Amino acid sequence: MNLTLTGDVFYISPYFFSCFVALREKELPFEVKTLALHTREQDKDGYPIRTLTGRIPSLTHDDIVIAESSAIVEYLEEAFPKTKHIFPTVATERARARQIMSWLRSDDTLALRDERSTHTIFYAHTNKPLSDAAKRSVEKLFAMCDRLLGERTDGVFDTWTLVDAELAFMLQRLIANGDPVPANLKAFVDGQWKRKSIQEFVDRKRPEYVAY
Repeated sequence: MNLTLTGDVFYISPYFFSCFVALREKELPFEVKTLALHTREQDKDGYPIRTLTGRIPSLTHDDIVIAESSAIVEYLEEAFPKTKHIFPTVATERARARQIMSWLRSDDTLALRDERSTHTIFYAHTNKPLSDAAKRSVEKLFAMCDRLLGERTDGVFDTWTLVDAELAFMLQRLIANGDPVPANLKAFVDGQWKRKSIQEFVDRKRPEYVAY
């Protein structure tokens, strides 16, 4: 087995995060390579040709290179079925997990993602008020969480899945910057943030941030 995960040098991408956590949870040995997006390293040395889209993160497994986090994590689940599952094993729940993960990447959360960029989690926080568009994104996020979790704080399904990590990361954009978040959702994020695979990503020593 030869697995290499390529991500951003600042370790702030939610998509790099998702793939990193997936690999750790499945207990697969892998190497990490990082690219500096602020110097456009992803455009050099044949990276766009190998990945087709030239985006990060990407996963190299022997002679195949896959980009796009959703494709990577689904590939890991299918290519290594005897390792720990990161998606529900029941088809209906698995579809629901993929629905949520797809929604977190959708236009419904775009304004929130723009105004609470992930560098504000790991570097300088912001106290800039959210725009009306971002507030609507937050309202949609909280409403979805209410329908999905209710008052539960342990996770979306009966056992941990990758959707828990991705949902916690989205909510952490608000928590880290002091935006109001319901208590049950804070408790949910706190529980996820203590998970070993997530802590390894979060506690990574990062270089000085350069905007890109």
